[in-house]
Amino acid sequence: MVKTAASTGEYPQYIEKISEYKQLIDKMLKAESKLISELVQSPDLPFKQFDLVEVRLNLASYYMILTGMARSVLKKDNQTALDDARKIITKSIAYLEDMVSHYVDALFTDYEDKLARLEPVSPERRYYVIRKLGLAIKLLENTYGENSRWKWSFVDMEGRCAAVTKNIFDVKNMVVHRDPRSPHYEATVYHLQLIKHLLMQSAERYRERYELSTGAFDDFRMGLNFLSALRRIHILLGESPESEMLKKKIDSWSAKLEADMKRKEEEARLSQETAQKE
Repeated sequence: MVKTAASTGEYPQYIEKISEYKQLIDKMLKAESKLISELVQSPDLPFKQFDLVEVRLNLASYYMILTGMARSVLKKDNQTALDDARKIITKSIAYLEDMVSHYVDALFTDYEDKLARLEPVSPERRYYVIRKLGLAIKLLENTYGENSRWKWSFVDMEGRCAAVTKNIFDVKNMVVHRDPRSPHYEATVYHLQLIKHLLMQSAERYRERYELSTGAFDDFRMGLNFLSALRRIHILLGESPESEMLKKKIDSWSAKLEADMKRKEEEARLSQETAQKE
């Protein structure tokens, strides 16, 4: 059993260090409040919307630093700080969803009007914010640990991140930006690679949660939604071989889901018949 400190007073350097981070957190909370007030007055300011997301993700990272310091010095978690980080990241995802929609498998035209408002924001800024969000989620998951009660809830958090990563991408100017002569070529290519990776990862994670935890058909269906969204991306990019391979995967998963549903129905029917006989 790990021995914990009776009091943080035994660690004056620790107290001094966390005080520094708490001061930084207070500054960020004030910056967050200022940005929120500005956006209430003028809601259609895309640059400030991105600023707000970044401030919140910075806040989350500092809360996780506090947790890591407590774990290192006191041999226990700062659970309040860790939960605050989780809530802030969740709020950041929700804010991005409001900006560009939460749709997983949807036509571009379904959220085109939302994305049009972000046209002044460069592909580099979009990619940077999304990368920062993904890293924050991964750091949070690692900080909670493998045996956390939140383990399977990260499937939803990662899925929502994958959806906004896709939906925040500048589809309208994609062809121009994918030209190697474009100044936005690198950010565009990397963002597309990230979209593909996250959509596939989320599909597999929902399938994993179905198999290992919930057994809920809705999880399996969500996995299929992410596969379908990824196939839509391949079709949009003219990547026929990848699209065909994914179609086979979707068909295979769909057949598995249908078989599992039939098996479940049969088990329920037999159980009901047995109960009636008794």
